Amino acid sequence: MTLKKNLTRALLVLGLLLISVIALFPILYPLVSSFRTDQEIYQYNTVFQLHTLWPEHWTAEAYGALFRDYHFERFFLNTFLVVGVILPVSVIMCSVAAYAFAFYHFRGQKPLYALLLLTFMVPGEAIALPLYQLINGLGLVNTYSSLILPSLANGLTLFMYRQAFKDVPISLLEASDLDGASWFTCYWHVVMPLCVPTTIAMCLMTFVNEWNNYLWPLLAARKDAVKTITVAITAFKEENVVHWNLIYSSSMISALIPVLLFLPFQKYFVSGIASGSVKG
Repeated sequence: MTLKKNLTRALLVLGLLLISVIALFPILYPLVSSFRTDQEIYQYNTVFQLHTLWPEHWTAEAYGALFRDYHFERFFLNTFLVVGVILPVSVIMCSVAAYAFAFYHFRGQKPLYALLLLTFMVPGEAIALPLYQLINGLGLVNTYSSLILPSLANGLTLFMYRQAFKDVPISLLEASDLDGASWFTCYWHVVMPLCVPTTIAMCLMTFVNEWNNYLWPLLAARKDAVKTITVAITAFKEENVVHWNLIYSSSMISALIPVLLFLPFQKYFVSGIASGSVKG
């Protein structure tokens, strides 16, 4: 009986390991391939064999070439700059708007709120062309402003904050009002500290979305001076040759940043999403 139980457990562990390898394969293969040369990638990709998955000769030359020959740090700084501006401004703008929708009543409130909710239901691809025409008409193409301005207002962030604010006891605001606190004092010192999980969740979502944004930066910022990392990676696919080791290595570095940011805050992310999606 014990032998049968141990055999069952061993098979279960092997099955889970197999499922894990299959699930992680899209990450493991680029990671391993980033430590090989383009010649080796092409050589062992035509016929499947051991060295298709495991490099014959390990080398970190691709990672060195990114910063030595292609000055990849410039695109990192561009992306960090864009995300670093969008993140705090978007959170403040959307949370202030959510505060108004949650605690104040004004004419046209419901239709305006419904209109704002529609903004995050429309795919970005559907408005990319008219948005580009607007940015081009303002003379902002190939500037940081073209990357930052369209992303400042976010209907989903507004919605999640409003849902979280609805859970704040109104008695706290009434007590603050009796003490002579302004609306900003109530917002900043009473409401926002109670919605820290929502703030972390929205910051993570905004960071990941903007860090991985590709279509709009491709349209609005094509010059190297303002090019973001996602667009810079596509430059390794040239007309006659594809530098796969550079694509894999740059993709791994690009993916590492959101992962390192998400892992320590994942429990706050889950609680923030849950707290903002329960109340109607």
